[in-house]
Amino acid sequence: MGIDRYFSLIKFSHTIFALPFALIGFFLGTTQLGKPVSWKLFGLMLLCMVFARSAAMAFNRYIDRDIDGKNPRTTEREIPAGKISPNSALLFVIGNSLAFVLASWFINPMCFYLSPIALFVILFYSYTKRFTWACHFVLGLGLALAPIGAYLAAGGAFDWIPLLYSGAVLCWVSGFDIIYALQDEEFDKSLSLQSIPVRLGRVGALRLSTVLHVFCAVFIVAAAYFAAGQFTDFGWLLWLGTLIFVGLLAYQHTVVKATDLSRVNLAFFTTNGIASVLLSVFFLVDLLLL
Repeated sequence: MGIDRYFSLIKFSHTIFALPFALIGFFLGTTQLGKPVSWKLFGLMLLCMVFARSAAMAFNRYIDRDIDGKNPRTTEREIPAGKISPNSALLFVIGNSLAFVLASWFINPMCFYLSPIALFVILFYSYTKRFTWACHFVLGLGLALAPIGAYLAAGGAFDWIPLLYSGAVLCWVSGFDIIYALQDEEFDKSLSLQSIPVRLGRVGALRLSTVLHVFCAVFIVAAAYFAAGQFTDFGWLLWLGTLIFVGLLAYQHTVVKATDLSRVNLAFFTTNGIASVLLSVFFLVDLLLL
């Protein structure tokens, strides 16, 4: 099996959603300590991100392999297409889960003790659409662990700012996952799977996604406000990145309509990927270089 098949299995490119917020959390914690950046801790934090996300995504593909084999949109995924065997995928999940816990042990005791809880949340998500329409919020919660987890990895003391960024991620991811799930509304109904589009229909799902992204914008702006007040290193770039992020949140709701889902991928991956990267770049440049 080529390594490229495993990269495809876990959709490695989708790391672009949570990783920028993990960077924000880590350097916030480092700045709060007033010490030089520990590149050892930084590397361990990145490893935890990679291992946790790889375990979660591969587990999702393993658990959903029969469903993916029936959905015309997903039949070419690695397991139903026979590119990776179910047992190989499960071993991959176990290996990455153990590596995640081990990497957290080298960071600090708090991260180590919390690692099984984080692992439970991100793995449990794969079961949720079988019994609850709130599955999108479980996914959002899993990714929302990134900024607060990275903050704790840096050794930061308790603060509201990383929690505000985690709240933003929760609402942001839940909102755009609802948009993504619109593609499978009829298929999910046929298998009695649960989702917001199944429960509320396309119009209701898009309205709820909009509300969630409004809350996300509130969290993002509040985080920037408190960060600018607490850390004198911040200037105008923090606000520019924040405004761009909010603008792209609004933009994705102009490209997806209840009557036209042709640009769901533009809203899901391209727009949200650009939003998270630009936010973190402006944040880090403002904090570390100016």
